[in-house]
Amino acid sequence: MIKTMFQHAKKHPGLIPQFFFMTLGITGASLYLIRLARGPHVTLWDKNNNPEPWSKLDPTYQYKVTIIPSHTKTTFAPIMPE
Repeated sequence: MIKTMFQHAKKHPGLIPQFFFMTLGITGASLYLIRLARGPHVTLWDKNNNPEPWSKLDPTYQYKVTIIPSHTKTTFAPIMPE
C-alpha cells in the first residue's frame, strides 16, 4: 500500500498534502485509541484517608469566586406594528 502511495505521489504531486494529512489523522487517531485503551484517566478520591475532602474545610474559608461583569442592558422594548 505504501508503494502504491509513492507511485501515485510521483505521478500526481498534488496528492502529497492529502497523503500527509491522511497519515497524520490515522496516526493521531491510533495514538488516541492507545491512550484510551491503557485505562481510565479519572481522578479518584483517597477513600481510605479522606473520603469527603470538602468536609475538612473551615466554615470561614474564603472561596475564590469569579464575577463576569455585564455592561449591557438586558431590557427589551417590544416592537409593536403601527
